[in-house]
Amino acid sequence: MIWLLLFGELFKDVTRIPGFGAGNYATYLTPGVVIMTAMFSSSWTGMAYIEDMQTGVMDRFLTAPVGRGALIAAMLAYQAVIAVVQSAIIIAMGWGIGAAFPGGAVGVAALIGVAVLIAVAMAGLSIGFALLIRQREALIGASSTLVMPLTFLSGAFLSLRLVPGWIAAIARFNPVNWAASAGRMAVGGHPAWGTVGSYAGYLALALAVTAVAATQAFRAYQRST
Repeated sequence: MIWLLLFGELFKDVTRIPGFGAGNYATYLTPGVVIMTAMFSSSWTGMAYIEDMQTGVMDRFLTAPVGRGALIAAMLAYQAVIAVVQSAIIIAMGWGIGAAFPGGAVGVAALIGVAVLIAVAMAGLSIGFALLIRQREALIGASSTLVMPLTFLSGAFLSLRLVPGWIAAIARFNPVNWAASAGRMAVGGHPAWGTVGSYAGYLALALAVTAVAATQAFRAYQRST
């Protein structure tokens, strides 16, 4: 809420810069905040596993007749639900302060969909890291070190036409930029669905990789106990 309301108000005149390419900063900013919030929230998913390890709950999970992949999938599904609720609230707030979504309900659904993809991908990464390092402080440091640079090395808050060339080059390979760009295209007028689908595919691949990595980290943790 602070990012959307205060940051949006502070930098609303940035759209007057020649080449920005958008007339309403709230319209531009809202998809970026949706993606940022989904990523920030999911980056803390591993904290639940660390708490379970320290309180002995994880040992009970390991003795239960449940697949390790199922345990990971359950947490990822939970994080997906959180991302849907958070995204819906932020979109409603953005609309309330003047953001426009010409893409309609389909575009909004696509924005929420890519937010879920990046949230679950980040959650898988957080879980895997937590199972390997098993310390709250290390997970907090890793999350903060990863999330903020990924956010600012993307087009979440500012058009890539106006950023230094090296940032624009990094953004091409940045999952946050994929999600923000796909969501912004989807809710805009005349969406380029092919490009949106390509970005969503990249995010789905990232999700699959982090989910597999988290499952392998779970098995490594089990072998070490």
